[in-house]
Amino acid sequence: MQILAGIYRGRKIRSSSSHAIRPCSSRVKKSIFDTLTSRIDFEGASVLDLFAGFGSLGFEALSRGAASVSFVDQHVDALKALKATAVQLGVQECVKIINADVSTFLGRETGQFDLLFCDPPYSWPDYNRLLEKIFGGALLAEEGLLLIEHSTQFDFSLSPYYSFHKDYGMTRVTFFMQ
Repeated sequence: MQILAGIYRGRKIRSSSSHAIRPCSSRVKKSIFDTLTSRIDFEGASVLDLFAGFGSLGFEALSRGAASVSFVDQHVDALKALKATAVQLGVQECVKIINADVSTFLGRETGQFDLLFCDPPYSWPDYNRLLEKIFGGALLAEEGLLLIEHSTQFDFSLSPYYSFHKDYGMTRVTFFMQ
């Protein structure tokens, strides 16, 4: 797993052999960032990466000019890998690693972010509650963008924040705007 573009292009993202963490595939990540590049300016953006895993999406955004990335995960292997990658890239001052359950974090977080990545386990029990907490808590800045990676069995097109989605086999990435 590596960073695809930007100032850290080609640099490795630390991972582990844990099967409990499902990283975003390179193909899906490339497509996500191709789509985002035409819609947002990464320069100076504040990014939140929920269910961060090894941080592939957040570190990619940082490489492309984001000012800061907050990673939220509670898996020990993920937290160790996130810290190791931040140190390896020398970006500790731009990165905040939060050891927390995402639902708990969303209930207390008051910051605002320009871009929010959300990659819960495909078996996540309540996507609608997740959307309520994100949009109800004003986490997204005006014109902010939320991406949720999930199984194609879920359809969010009735959400008032829904923008569009893209499918990649059994994976769907849905884009929402504030």
